[in-house]
Amino acid sequence: MTTHPSGLVAEAFEAQRDRLRALAHRVLGSHADAEDVVQEAWMRLVRQDEATIGNLAGWLTTVVGRISLDLLRSRQAHPEIVYGHEHADLVVTPADDPAPDEQVALADSVGLALLVVLDSLTPTERLAFVLHDMFAVPFHEIGHILGKSADATKMIASRARRKVQATDRPAGPGREHQQVVQAFSAAAVGGDFEALLRVLDPNVKLTVDTPGGIVVTLGATEVAAGARMFSGEAIARQRPVLVNGIPGHMSWRSDGTPLSVIAFAVTDGRIAGIHIVVDPAKLASIQVSAPA
Repeated sequence: MTTHPSGLVAEAFEAQRDRLRALAHRVLGSHADAEDVVQEAWMRLVRQDEATIGNLAGWLTTVVGRISLDLLRSRQAHPEIVYGHEHADLVVTPADDPAPDEQVALADSVGLALLVVLDSLTPTERLAFVLHDMFAVPFHEIGHILGKSADATKMIASRARRKVQATDRPAGPGREHQQVVQAFSAAAVGGDFEALLRVLDPNVKLTVDTPGGIVVTLGATEVAAGARMFSGEAIARQRPVLVNGIPGHMSWRSDGTPLSVIAFAVTDGRIAGIHIVVDPAKLASIQVSAPA
């Protein structure tokens, strides 16, 4: 039987919407997916008997957490399927000489770099870490979402925290980062398959945003086999940029039209993620000028 929330409950839901959206975005890494999750939570609230809800904020957190967890598990089970979240929030800013007004966008994009680290966690670890460490949700409430005890949930969150702290988050294009990227570029141009494997993380993820859609390649062997796509980058006009907080570069053709944006996430001295945009429509929307 479908019910309709009272005006007070609907008003209370609206008051929680921003928090729920932020929570789902941190867990899933996509504004679009977060909006869908919050809308699904509203639909479940519509069908729920208000008398059974003692704490609306806690009930909504549980519902949003469970829906998000299901989405994370679905992604893990089908990594070859693109869910449209990888480039929904593309932010490209110059990294060589940012102007004052670009500093704000730069600061916003650095926060998105954490998503690269969160991608290394299991679904339960990611949910527990985000809910507790970022939103201060008590362990017993998180355990209710995961179907585990508070103590077991605390251990999961602690394990996730150790992984996050042990991972080198993408930061400014320092010397080590540049050396790894240069080694990759040289190996790609030279067709040195073994050298590519040495510089790629075994679980590296390559995501290419093309006019026809997003193509994902997983694994060092597969990425190395297709590395010829990077050879053209060596002769293009380039400029250092940050792509969602991850160091990379943007390239232009000789006539000044954008050719590509590419960013490398480097962890523990190896490339763990490669993000490429070659879709002309998306490149045209990037407000970064070509080098002189």
